[in-house]
Amino acid sequence: MLQAIGLTSTPRRDLPPLVDDLTFEARPGTVTALLGEPGSGKTAALRLMLELEPGRGVTYFRGRPLHRIPYPGREVGVLLGDVPGNPSRTVRGQLRMLCAAAGVPASRAEAMLETVGIAGLRDQRLGSLSLGMERRLGLAAALLADPCTLLLDDPGAGLPPRERGWLHGLLRSHASLGGAVLFATGDAKEAARTADRVVSIEAGRLVADQDAAEFARTRLRPRVAVRSPHAARLADVLGREARDARRAVEIVEESGSRLSVYGSSCAEIGEAAFRHGVLVHQLADETGDAGAPRPPEPPVPQARTDPGPGPVRTDVPAGAPAEAGSPASSGGSRAAACSGRPASPVRRVGGPLRPMRYELCRVFGTATPVLTAAVVSVVSAVTALVLARVGDTPQNRLLAAWPELLPLPPAALGAGLLGALAFGEEYRYPALAADRGTVPRRMSLLAAKLAVCAGLALVFGTLAVASDAAALELVFGRGPLRTPAEWVSPAVSWAGLLVGCAWAGVLASGVFRSAVAGLAAVLAVPVMVVPLVRKVLDGPSAYPASGLAARLRGLAWAQWPPEADRLVLGVLRVMTQPVGTALVLSLMVLLCAYGFTGLRSRVRW
Repeated sequence: MLQAIGLTSTPRRDLPPLVDDLTFEARPGTVTALLGEPGSGKTAALRLMLELEPGRGVTYFRGRPLHRIPYPGREVGVLLGDVPGNPSRTVRGQLRMLCAAAGVPASRAEAMLETVGIAGLRDQRLGSLSLGMERRLGLAAALLADPCTLLLDDPGAGLPPRERGWLHGLLRSHASLGGAVLFATGDAKEAARTADRVVSIEAGRLVADQDAAEFARTRLRPRVAVRSPHAARLADVLGREARDARRAVEIVEESGSRLSVYGSSCAEIGEAAFRHGVLVHQLADETGDAGAPRPPEPPVPQARTDPGPGPVRTDVPAGAPAEAGSPASSGGSRAAACSGRPASPVRRVGGPLRPMRYELCRVFGTATPVLTAAVVSVVSAVTALVLARVGDTPQNRLLAAWPELLPLPPAALGAGLLGALAFGEEYRYPALAADRGTVPRRMSLLAAKLAVCAGLALVFGTLAVASDAAALELVFGRGPLRTPAEWVSPAVSWAGLLVGCAWAGVLASGVFRSAVAGLAAVLAVPVMVVPLVRKVLDGPSAYPASGLAARLRGLAWAQWPPEADRLVLGVLRVMTQPVGTALVLSLMVLLCAYGFTGLRSRVRW
């Protein structure tokens, strides 16, 4: 059961609200159409029901507002506008990523592909889908979590008649299983053919709430479709006979051979054509366009005496609304509409229920990591060969392919790029909050992105060192390579550099909502922050810090073995270097900025 009570959007400057005290319901087991002309407030009403926009009023889904439902995606399936997604991602990859976000098994994606009839397109890229296939994919995404209610905004827009018929059959199938379906449309004939109940609105206010049969009888004009090679002559004949009989008949020439006749019947038109010898190829009764709407009336539906189709709730909590047609609900509507404080605050964006699985599906759903790793390996090997040929390059920089002229080695740039794409791609192709164009700022999602990017950064570093060593040995033999006497500190320094660049990209792209800004922040660390840190650290220290590892071991709760002192000293040595210190400071600043922006968004909601 879906109950919308007193929905009123925030008034615009010098203009009335898009939605004004709208009250109706969509019962389980039925398909309900929200009918209105463009600009009548259909989409605004759906967004108010989903708590995507501020306003007044409340919408109950089986007795609870949406912000009180722990997992809204399992209660309401939504299709608003186009389906966003990376064009290079496959259909199956997109649905598996959304399965992780909804907390359902990945096998549900295959089942939904079969349900909506696009199982054969599972490996197609999203950018190659037609409009009809995109609509099917959007419905599959809405049905992933098996919701009880479907809210669809003009799902048949731009579809051919065959696709529309399939869509209406799918909605009818969902309703036959006890679900509630509400879809917005501007086509009166589609509403009459598809829905069990039609809710008509105009200028954001309720005009009529009728059964589909009553709507077709009172709001649609029946007509007769006529096809004849002598359409002009037949129109003249029908017009003369109507004037002679003083009957109100309207004849509209649709095309060269087609007429639409209002106010007559197939029998009358056939007999007239026979009397005048006019050849007719087709006569068919059709449902015409909507007539003039009734004047707006205050919605006072009769109190329901039957529970309607679907199960009857016996566990409605205290404070839940009465039936939409009862006096109590009308009073609640007026109270919500007149309240000074908005009764429908904007709902905060929820994060994925399986953040690690979601992030893995997002990262490896495209070829970006593989291509980046290949480019990093090739560029790093070529750079190492050039440095070895020139000579006078330390072995650590030679294996890292890091010349003095470059701010960062290729592996660090690749790690920073993938980190910047972690949130940059989310904002460009929002999958978790497509209707808002934003990304949820949950710590679980941030931790998953940091962990995945750190792992990829270490893989990039290993591949770069391995490819550099292999290229150097292949071209120059063992000449440039020597067995290092100390490898712990360089390894820790290398890993810290790569992970720090990746994390800087993640945090910066989350703060500035752009992959370009994230990559710029990665480059700003060696270009701008490192020189400042070098100036601060320049010169000898007044007091030596020898024995710091032993003192840290004494302060720790769990005593580590003395052999671990070498690792601790390596980490400390890395942090005291200008690049390490600059990375640590930059990460601290970006983390604070990320937390501040997340806190500010929570206060705004």
